[in-house]
Amino acid sequence: MRTLVIGDKRWSSWSMRPWLALRHAGIEFDEHLIRLRRPDSKERIAAVSPSGKVPLLIDGDLTISDSLAICEWAAERVPSLWPSDASARAIARSVSAEMHSSFVAMRTEMSMDVELRTKKELSRDARADVDRVMTIWREARVKWGQDGDFLFGAFSIADCFYAPVVTRFRSYGVTLDDTASRYSEAIFAHPEVRAWCDGVERD
Repeated sequence: MRTLVIGDKRWSSWSMRPWLALRHAGIEFDEHLIRLRRPDSKERIAAVSPSGKVPLLIDGDLTISDSLAICEWAAERVPSLWPSDASARAIARSVSAEMHSSFVAMRTEMSMDVELRTKKELSRDARADVDRVMTIWREARVKWGQDGDFLFGAFSIADCFYAPVVTRFRSYGVTLDDTASRYSEAIFAHPEVRAWCDGVERD
């Protein structure tokens, strides 16, 4: 049986992404959770992860680091994790890669905390990141989302990448436009997102 090594569901946005993809695709795996923000966290992660980071997928002799790489591995087995239309698929990959590599200010000022509820005044750079995210959601929904409630209609890897952002917006009281509000409702209603949030570890 393959194993997905993840960090806390409360805090680990990078772990959430492949966890959602594998669960949604029906790919079976054992979950190995390593608690973060503890004195031995780095040591425990290093014992199983060559990169020293989570998430990590172990499938026999194969070890895959990085959330996007794990999601791509899953999509090779279950192609419906990406949109079937070639143009939509290209844009879905593009916005997922943008989420993977950008939005530094938003990540810094709005770290993921599924249980947090507060209101925060954001810097100009973080506000620009938030606006860019909502633009991505709006454009995807208008052009590609007619056949479902998610960015490209059906739930896809793109939604796996933006689901942690949806939790951030709720945690920090971000005001949403109509499209973002409806999209957030769809994300929180997804059974695997509910399962992730319900599974948050509590001390």
